[in-house]
Amino acid sequence: MSISEKTRTIMKETGLNAYEIEAILILLTNGQMTAMEISQRAPIPYSKIYEVLNSLKEKGWLKISESRPFKYIPVPPIEAILAIKLRLDDKYQNWKTAISDDLQPLYEKQQLVEHPEMLILRGQEAVMTKLEEILKKATKELMIAAPIFARNIISSIDPLILNFQKSVNVKLMVAGKAPDWLFLKKFFGVNTFRIRNHMFGGGIIADEKEAMLFLGEDKPSLVVWSDHIGLVGFAREYFQFLWDSSKIT
Repeated sequence: MSISEKTRTIMKETGLNAYEIEAILILLTNGQMTAMEISQRAPIPYSKIYEVLNSLKEKGWLKISESRPFKYIPVPPIEAILAIKLRLDDKYQNWKTAISDDLQPLYEKQQLVEHPEMLILRGQEAVMTKLEEILKKATKELMIAAPIFARNIISSIDPLILNFQKSVNVKLMVAGKAPDWLFLKKFFGVNTFRIRNHMFGGGIIADEKEAMLFLGEDKPSLVVWSDHIGLVGFAREYFQFLWDSSKIT
């Protein structure tokens, strides 16, 4: 079975070695097989076949039949990847707990002062320049919360920079009346967006890495950009909170 180099690289990133990848490909192509059958088809020394197959079982890529002769049955790849994600989530929680309990107190005890990258943008030109820069760089996700006063700002964006890759997931949430924002469907290439009666401020969050926030009610009294991980994370959580309680249009 032939697969792309990209997929092969990703399989290695999940923790599979070259022998394990070949064994999985043989099983996915032929279905359940014995160890002998796998070793005859895959470029794996017979002396290593059981080591390879047991490792794949532990990693969640295959199952072993209960009857003899034992046969090795591939798990659906999507299920295998989901199992990897769950294991990584558990690891992350353990890492976070250990770091929070043991290292964070050391940092806070020293009362160190952070110097995060943060800009206060003044004037229409500065705002538009930074806004277009963010949109150009986005590769995975854009979360856009547009209060009424932001309509003129967004409509001033050069449409040529909005040719997003299909991989960019755009979440668009606006305030006011839906007809006033219909132009954004084509503008950002989205079929639906969400609307709220009112929104105090708004902003754009790109790829979980940077955020540009518009603060104000009738007009932007303050526009701030930052790539501070804490601020961006808070902005995403607040956006999601508003998103979940907004009307789909």
